[in-house]
Amino acid sequence: MSPVFRREKGYTFKVFSNEEDRMHIHVVRSEHEAKFWLEPQIELAENYGFNTKEVKWLMKFIEDHGDNFKEQYRQHIGKRIDD
Repeated sequence: MSPVFRREKGYTFKVFSNEEDRMHIHVVRSEHEAKFWLEPQIELAENYGFNTKEVKWLMKFIEDHGDNFKEQYRQHIGKRIDD
């Protein structure tokens, strides 16, 4: 199960279930993917194909919506642990 937290301008923001517990979010668009840590601060963890301009936009978008992504992550992980 990989819940989608948000779709924006062709980007999909989601978490892959049964992955590591450190709070993070994946961003997918076409054949490109990036992973951003949400804690202890928002930062790029991995990037496969996004250019510098896209990464900069994604970082700003995630910073702007970080609290919401963190809450969605907590809710999803809580459901995964309780299953």
